[in-house]
Formats: sequence, structure tokens, C-alpha cells
Amino acid sequence: MVLITCFTLASAAQQKKNNMEQLDKKEQQIVDISALTAIGDIPKLKKSLNLGLDAGLTVNEIKETLVQLYAYCGFPRSLNAINAFIAVLDERKAKGISDVEGKTSGDMAIADKYQSGKKNLQTLTGVEEKKLSGANAFAPAIDSFLKEHLFADIFNRDVLSFKTRELITISALAAMTGVAPQLQAHIGMGMNTGISETELKSAFELIDKSINTTQGNLARETLRKVLASRKP
Repeated sequence: MVLITCFTLASAAQQKKNNMEQLDKKEQQIVDISALTAIGDIPKLKKSLNLGLDAGLTVNEIKETLVQLYAYCGFPRSLNAINAFIAVLDERKAKGISDVEGKTSGDMAIADKYQSGKKNLQTLTGVEEKKLSGANAFAPAIDSFLKEHLFADIFNRDVLSFKTRELITISALAAMTGVAPQLQAHIGMGMNTGISETELKSAFELIDKSINTTQGNLARETLRKVLASRKP
């Protein structure tokens, strides 16, 4: 009886922990919005934008999400998504729905953007970069753009946390084909910001539904590789 009670309590505690690690409604819509923006599915994106606002995402949180995504899926799809968002807001306003604007980004004065971006990237990867390698060494301009713009200009904007920004990035990459190395890198970065294995699996279940199971399975396989690499 004692063993059964202990097992029941342990199971209940584990279930409670798993429930706490599930993506909340706002995070679920961030996954969908990011994934649908990345593949350019505007009709489904409009539905997800509405659901995101209904779930409590602010106008500025969604704006920030769509702006960040240009760095991963390109200006055309980011701009198309922003225009879709404008249309959604106009439709909601016409129906008498008043959406919360939310927090705006604070002062963006950065003395040394390269060093700021390098520091942010080190926080995300957990690895100190001592010298350039690979594509960054071969084409130093891309290294500058990545650090000064993506990881400084964008990641220093304080409307969204690093954790949320990595959830956005992972969701977009999971929806896209041909970007497995980048997805693997960002899953690791996301886990370093506090995204749990359970949350990632939940996100990839949403990819199954919003995109397709092929992409969801690829994302889960990539997650398995990351988890294997992190074992002591």
C-alpha cells in the first residue's frame, strides 16, 4: 500500500510538472503565427492572428514577432504577414473589438552593437566565441550582420524575452524545409533560455496541425539529436 501511494504521489507530481511546462494559449499562438508566416499561408495566418489576440497577445507583441521573422523567412513573407495583421486589426475594430496595444520597446542606444550581439549570442549558445569559423570566417560580412543586427538590434528590443524570441525562431524553422542545421542550433539555444523538452514537443505537435506531420517529425528528430548531444 505504501509503495502504491508513493507511486501515485510521484506520478501526480510528474503530471503537475508536465502540465506546468505545457505551452500556454499565448505561446501556442506564437508557434502558429511564426510557422504560418514562415510558409506564407496568409488565410490560416489571419485565423491564428485573431486567436492570438483573443488569447491575450498584445498588438505590439505580435508586431514584434512578425518583425523578427523577417530575419528568418525574409522581408516578403514578413511584410505580407504584417499587412495581414493590419487587415485583421481593421476587421476587429469594425466589429467593435478593442485590442490592447501593449508595451513598446525601450531605448535602443547601443554603444557597440557588435559586442552587444556577440554577448547576446554567447548567452543563447552558452559558448564563448574565441575566433570566427565556418561561414562567419569565410564571409565576415554575414558575421557582422548577424551580431550587429539580428542579435543586437532585434534581440535587444525588450518587448519579448529571449525565450519567446527563440520559440518564434524554432517555430519558423520547424515549418520550413532545408534548414535543419539552423533548427538544431536554435533548439539548443531555446533550451538554454528555459524552453523545456515538453514545451518543444508541444510546439512540434502544433506544427503537425498547422503545417504537416512531415515537418513535425523532422523537428522531433532534430530535438532528439539535440537531447542526445546534451547528455553528460
